[in-house]
Amino acid sequence: MLQFDLLTTDPTSHARRGTLTLNHGVVQTPIFMPVGTYGTVKGVMPQSLHDMGAQIILGNTFHLWMRPGQEVMQSFGGLHGFEKWDKPILTDSGGFQVWSLGAMRKITEEGVHFASPVNGDKLFMSPEVSMQIQTTLNSDIVMQLDECTPYETKGHLTTEREARQSMEMSLRWAQRSKDEFARLENPNALFGIVQGGMFENLRAESLERLVAMDFPGYAVGGVSVGEPKDEMLRIMAHTPHRLPAHKPRYLMGVGTPEDLVEGVAQGVDMFDCVMPTRNARNGTLFTRFGDLKIRNARHKTDHQPLDTTCSCHACAGSAGVPWSEGGRGGFSRAYLHHLDRCGEMLGPMLTTIHNLHYYLNLMREVREALDAGQFAQFRAQFKADRARGV
Repeated sequence: MLQFDLLTTDPTSHARRGTLTLNHGVVQTPIFMPVGTYGTVKGVMPQSLHDMGAQIILGNTFHLWMRPGQEVMQSFGGLHGFEKWDKPILTDSGGFQVWSLGAMRKITEEGVHFASPVNGDKLFMSPEVSMQIQTTLNSDIVMQLDECTPYETKGHLTTEREARQSMEMSLRWAQRSKDEFARLENPNALFGIVQGGMFENLRAESLERLVAMDFPGYAVGGVSVGEPKDEMLRIMAHTPHRLPAHKPRYLMGVGTPEDLVEGVAQGVDMFDCVMPTRNARNGTLFTRFGDLKIRNARHKTDHQPLDTTCSCHACAGSAGVPWSEGGRGGFSRAYLHHLDRCGEMLGPMLTTIHNLHYYLNLMREVREALDAGQFAQFRAQFKADRARGV
């Protein structure tokens, strides 16, 4: 089941506001989706995800296939029952993880042969196998198996010919994914993935042929795979707004707060990225006024929270009142600096909560700006605030 309702559009850009109804609930768009690779968003309790406003999270088909495996997932009725999450879940196809194995895998027309990174077993992933695993996971949004077109191939920039071969195979895999999804009578929604590397003509062709297959939703893949930022922004400006207006649009694996706001302006409805959780574990925090490196010595005696305007548990405590509004319930930069220096696990737990809250709150503010017809003003203020610095 999938129903997408377009509520409003921004006259100054391609930005739009909508609701996405799935089998496990309604998602307000534009939305950021926290990444839960192994059936958990690292270091975050499910209740904390609810509290910070997470509406939909990701699971990783490849890794959940490796461990705990389909049999265990089947016994729990899917990923929702296994990880105790009652809202929507999107699962990727496993294609990116297989692609990332490099020399450990061999891609053919039939699928991908590879050695398990867990125990070395010889395994095979095909569009059909991916659909079977994702059906077992019972994810609300299923992604077709595609080949992620690299920015570089064997030491040289991927040529248009190489990108076309990859794109056309992904299109054939899209049809096979769709056929198997239908055979399995999966009651959820399957998304097609636009590929084509950094070539706009290939992106346009991939898009046109996927639209002819009539997927319930579409994703733009093959970005943030090593290309320069200006190349990623060029594809982001070219492709999303050309997808059908009455269906949801998902930009895979992107990115910084600036990327999200720019992606919204280009017509994207859904985002995911490991950046907020990974950066949190490495001591880089996102704030309204720029990025903060908690490991810097200047924070050793700082009594301020990470972001004086933030209402997350790390910054404002359980009362949720930011410093800027008189609250004093959160943790100081000095304390978080101390936890990081000592290697205490509470440190990355609190910083992960903060970064995810920041991303989810950013998307909430984007939605409110679109509802009020003030996205252009919001976009300008966002850029000015982030440029100001912490």
